[in-house]
Amino acid sequence: MIGIVGQKIGMTRIFNKDGKVIPVTVIQAKPNRITQIKTTKKDGYNAIQVGAFEIPFRKLNKPMRGHLKGGKGYRVLKEFRVSNIKKFKVGTEIGVDLFAPGDIVNCTATSKGKGFQGPIKRHGFRGLPKTHGQSDKFRSPGSLGGSSFPSRVFKGKRMAGRTGGKTTTVKNLKIIKVDEKNSLLVISGCVPGYNGAVVLVKKTVKGIENVPSR
Repeated sequence: MIGIVGQKIGMTRIFNKDGKVIPVTVIQAKPNRITQIKTTKKDGYNAIQVGAFEIPFRKLNKPMRGHLKGGKGYRVLKEFRVSNIKKFKVGTEIGVDLFAPGDIVNCTATSKGKGFQGPIKRHGFRGLPKTHGQSDKFRSPGSLGGSSFPSRVFKGKRMAGRTGGKTTTVKNLKIIKVDEKNSLLVISGCVPGYNGAVVLVKKTVKGIENVPSR
């Protein structure tokens, strides 16, 4: 599953030939450079490591300087598992021409962090009734089911807590347009993360993966 590392620009909309509105997310993915090739014999698996968002080499710390061994520095390094590593070489660039309109991709990024939230906003609870004299319990989580047995709250109980800020993948998004001149990918639907977030755009292995029936 090969892909590219890009930056989320934002959302907009476009119109198809029939005049239908398509909500899209624009990803800027300047060419990534292969910085390392991992093999089953040496590393236990086949993968390529790519560098994105070039920065001056002098700004890297010593471990990264030793890893990249001179040349160019990168702010982000990511891996993509591949089955055949023979067609890849260190120093090769990967651009948006890897994709074509109509391709199905998976997009991975860190979702927006929303801080500590209650169960209604975090999990979509409907809240308690607003009758029978209730005045301050509308947005409470309700009973936790502890009682005398088991006298504790089971792990995984949906309660208030920190919301967002997790690695999230949205599958089966379609490439609408590829702008090679400006290194832009126009992808249908929503992509996780805030504007400016680092996004991994990966080609799916077998086309559309597990699309639920609607």
